[in-house]
Amino acid sequence: MTDKLQTVEYSRWQNLMSRMQFAHETTSETYQALVAAYSEQHRYYHNLQHIAAALWHFEQARAAISLPDDRANEIELALWFHDAIYKPFSATNERDSADWASRFLIINQADVALVERVEQLIMATLHTAQYDKPEQQLLVDVDLSILGAADKVYDEFEANVRREYRWVPNLMFKRKRKALLKSFLNRARVYQTDFFHDLYEEKARDNLNRAVSRL
Repeated sequence: MTDKLQTVEYSRWQNLMSRMQFAHETTSETYQALVAAYSEQHRYYHNLQHIAAALWHFEQARAAISLPDDRANEIELALWFHDAIYKPFSATNERDSADWASRFLIINQADVALVERVEQLIMATLHTAQYDKPEQQLLVDVDLSILGAADKVYDEFEANVRREYRWVPNLMFKRKRKALLKSFLNRARVYQTDFFHDLYEEKARDNLNRAVSRL
């Protein structure tokens, strides 16, 4: 990964719009709106750098996993939108982000099945279940790739999540954070795809155990 992860280039968005044959005038406006959303001041982790990193990890996985072009485009679009709405006080961020993506797709005359698939992809980032569809498995693993990062990067991630929830009392935050991290550890596999499992499973469990021990 390089310094390019600090930003998400407009050319990448344009290329995706071209591949999906979306030519509506609002595509540029939507890009600007997404950039503005991910640049909100209260975001310390769920920001543009997170989206850029997710897209980078997706590209690495896509090169190794056989995936139809149309499904790959849907995953990439879902990654752009999956944290578009992020309010620490809200319990409906994923739903609201999925709704934004749906409105965008409908404006661009996407068929109902495509809208539903992208909605399902975004809702999978609730991380409350294991998924059977390979597209959902891949997107979820991309979103969780940070769990397998080097110690310094992972520790910064944990610190930034705490900053996003700085209004939560320490005891409550620790209790809820520990429960979430343990829920990943209690799975047979943190990562559902072989690609991410082979790369990051061991390191992710090390990071998770280390983080739990600190809470």
